[in-house]
Amino acid sequence: MIQQSFRTETLDTCASPISLDCFLPHQALISYPEHGQALVNRQRTALVVEELDRDFLRKIDEKRDQVSSIPESDPALCKAKKESYFQHIYHTVGIEGNSMSLAQTRSIVETRMAIGGKSIAEHNEILGLDLALKYINNTLVNRVGDITVADLLEIHKRVLGFADPLASGMFRRTQVFVGGHIPPTPPHIIPLMDEFIAWLNSDVALRMHPVRFAAIAHYKLVHIHPFIDGNGRTSRLLMNLILMQAGFPPVIIPKHERHTYYQVLEEANRGDIRPFVRFIAQCTDKTLNLFLWSTSEYSATLPQLGQDEMHIIAPPTRHAQVHV
Repeated sequence: MIQQSFRTETLDTCASPISLDCFLPHQALISYPEHGQALVNRQRTALVVEELDRDFLRKIDEKRDQVSSIPESDPALCKAKKESYFQHIYHTVGIEGNSMSLAQTRSIVETRMAIGGKSIAEHNEILGLDLALKYINNTLVNRVGDITVADLLEIHKRVLGFADPLASGMFRRTQVFVGGHIPPTPPHIIPLMDEFIAWLNSDVALRMHPVRFAAIAHYKLVHIHPFIDGNGRTSRLLMNLILMQAGFPPVIIPKHERHTYYQVLEEANRGDIRPFVRFIAQCTDKTLNLFLWSTSEYSATLPQLGQDEMHIIAPPTRHAQVHV
């Protein structure tokens, strides 16, 4: 089935994602590398895990197809897309520490008016992400052809355009340190980005399941850390560009899962990207559930939403008061 790209309303190989690996064979192999039974058990576990992961991705594809089958003119779908747009901005800047509420985020995007008591930097993060999302929706989602370095620079130019115009759309020229991760030095950035873009448009990458492809692309870009700031936001936007081109809605990584998000990124830095891919797949599944739940005709086919999903729909209103 050929998927249409998904546009929001504007106001080397890796193991399969999802199921957890069995710990016991792994622990036995650490203690006794030649432990024959542990090797057998690990191989058996890997096959079971891979099948479970494929099954999970098939279910994600089915939900995507359900969302794609809803007429574009459906009022509930239009409302869900618009709400998703605000949610995406709210949660992705929230992951970076932005303290704006969902209502305040919506107000800034819709009115361009300032919120009393909030920093200029927090306003600029929201305005920059809004501009970048509009650029992706209007220019890149339905465009035929490869994703280029210039595309990523244009996205970053908008992400950081309000906050730091001089650094926006430019590769960093100084060394940075990200927790325990030391990104490449500036002289290595351009060749690494050229290599990344070649992989991004390769047959190997394009044959992957879109969720896996998007997650690995996100990780590869944030690992290179080519910009002085805005690497996480740009990487999440690239991830969602890939997903939208494959017919998925933009995935929401909830700000209240910030710790898990950074934890699985750190695990990837230590050599195991599988937990990160699994995390992105789970976020994709929850986002699709929200779209289906939001369209009443389809909500009966879904299980009752969990507390974490309800939290995305209706975040705590304690700080929701908007002061203009």
